[in-house]
Amino acid sequence: MSNTMYIARSLDEKLREKGENGGAVTSILKCALKTKQIDGVITVKAKNNDRFSGIPVLVTEPDDLDDTAGSLHCSIPNTVRFLKEYLDGGLSKKLAFVGKPCDIRAIIELQKRYQIETDGLILIGLNCTGTISPATAREMYQKEFKVSPNDVIREDIDDGKLTITLKNGKTVSKDIAALEKKGLGRRDNCQRCEINIPIFADIACGKWGTESEEKPSTFIEVYSAKGQSLVELAISNGYIETDKPSSESIKLRQEKDTTEIDRALAKRAEDFDPIMAMSYSERLAFWVKEFEKCIKCYGCRDACPICYCEDCLLEANRHFLEAGVIPPNALFPLTRLAHVGDSCVNCGQCQDACPMELPLSLLFSLQNARLSEVFGYTSGTDIEQGPPLNTAMVEEMQIDDVFLDVSTLTKKLKK
Repeated sequence: MSNTMYIARSLDEKLREKGENGGAVTSILKCALKTKQIDGVITVKAKNNDRFSGIPVLVTEPDDLDDTAGSLHCSIPNTVRFLKEYLDGGLSKKLAFVGKPCDIRAIIELQKRYQIETDGLILIGLNCTGTISPATAREMYQKEFKVSPNDVIREDIDDGKLTITLKNGKTVSKDIAALEKKGLGRRDNCQRCEINIPIFADIACGKWGTESEEKPSTFIEVYSAKGQSLVELAISNGYIETDKPSSESIKLRQEKDTTEIDRALAKRAEDFDPIMAMSYSERLAFWVKEFEKCIKCYGCRDACPICYCEDCLLEANRHFLEAGVIPPNALFPLTRLAHVGDSCVNCGQCQDACPMELPLSLLFSLQNARLSEVFGYTSGTDIEQGPPLNTAMVEEMQIDDVFLDVSTLTKKLKK
């Protein structure tokens, strides 16, 4: 199907205000719940109205969705792990999942491993240019913005600036690059992320392209029949109103995406190039020194949305992982890298969970980038493309040599 685009806003006045960008997403989901098209919505809610403590929730009552409207840029809930571990991968229900591009990508990677069933799952992707850890946000608001974190009711990251809105209606903006040079601003993985619009979801929703609208609105692009059905249902039942985006709106959306991609690529080069300029022995020494900080808490493994083995190789019952030995053998992080390096979606959950602040997202995203170059594979963006490290191409199976130069093979295939 050809992609359909809408400029949409809720017909519920309260949701238009609370939803920041017209409340269209919340209204679409409320319609789907009320008409029994879905059994529930997996989304994020501020715990006890604390916007720094967003938690994943399963909403089954339409009116309860009102409490989930609006963005939480300073919360980093693990919604994919929530779906996989606590909702049995969504196998028994028809669910809508609302998430950032990295969340949607993780679900697609898990589907390839038969851990999540996507037939009954509708993926609602939200445009994203990054999130901020709660601790960093509190520190940043106090030191740089000179405001109480409790007075902040809204954040926005756009055009290279972080803008906050206070309870009294005042807004304050800061250059986000300047903040990040001070170790503040967005999480490391977000700064390197070049995927802002989740075109692999059923629908992608964001504010880019709505800047000229008189009323706050959401730009929606539909990528599947499931997504189209959901939007049309909300229109026909009077939950949202829509307009066709102008060519200028579409162009602006694309320009903003390109600008953010360029920023991310520059940051990737800044972080990756010094490491890749090292010799093999220097790189090894660099990472071994980092691994020596590891206290084997298993936080990275338990937070990773991709990890799923019931009998984990990393438990302390193997000869290279002796019980009580700290730091563990370097094979501990390297085994995780080998298991999920090709399918890392740069969500940063591993680094967020690490109490020793190891640069895990740098390690995994660097490895993932190199594998992407070799195999022409971008994790979590194509449900039909199998993970390269556990999928053999027909051409590979026909080669008799014991040694396989994959980079040479893929170059031949591209020709």
